[in-house]
Amino acid sequence: MDPLGAPARLQSRVIWLLGQTSNQGHRLISERMHATGVPSRSYYPLLAALAETGATSQADLGRRIGLDRSDVTAAVTDLEGRGFLDRAPDPADRRRNLVRITAQGERFLGELDGHLDTAQEQLLAPLSPDERRALKDMLARLVAHHIGLPISDTEER
Repeated sequence: MDPLGAPARLQSRVIWLLGQTSNQGHRLISERMHATGVPSRSYYPLLAALAETGATSQADLGRRIGLDRSDVTAAVTDLEGRGFLDRAPDPADRRRNLVRITAQGERFLGELDGHLDTAQEQLLAPLSPDERRALKDMLARLVAHHIGLPISDTEER
């Protein structure tokens, strides 16, 4: 099964196969993101979360996408410098910042959607549409069970 000759004991473990699949997915996404000048895969979930929820605090944003506070701060600073985000003190609590996606950021997110679609297509190429849906549904259930991230049942990607 594994052209690199991984031991059969590994190849029979779902957890190992998921890890290998994840590695390939990260590689494909990283290649696509770097091609657009994005230095981190974390920019996409950050922009996607803001597009969905609107202005939110940096701390809440990090919790929502599972990103460390310092990584959120660095990403927000870079994305703000590129004109993709606005950051301003929260009027209800001046100690925290609210971050929102700009119109330019929305356009850039659309561009990133296309790159992620391409990476996903490459990763899932050997699977039929029905297999892809089944895999997505099973993985979404696993994620929801183990880390409690909200998973949309209607999302097609």
